[in-house]
Amino acid sequence: MTKLSDLKMRFMEDPEFREEYARADDEFALIEALVRARAAAKLTQAELARRLGTTQSAIARLEGGRVSPSFATLRRYAEATGTRLTVGLVRTDS
Repeated sequence: MTKLSDLKMRFMEDPEFREEYARADDEFALIEALVRARAAAKLTQAELARRLGTTQSAIARLEGGRVSPSFATLRRYAEATGTRLTVGLVRTDS
């Protein structure tokens, strides 16, 4: 039986896979940051939705990664959770 870590190492040898994996990793990091900000603000999805003038299901879709939020949405989310949105560009090795 192949271990997951061994399989991942084998797949990471493929440059195309590595690129997609890095892209997905960035998306998951954003989702995690959103959920952590809401939790730190001690808000439910419904409470946050009220602050943003939207629905709980819209917040669930955002936190579930099922939508690509605009910069304005992310800024409003940050303000509603008492945080500040920062964006940066990092040089790649390619």
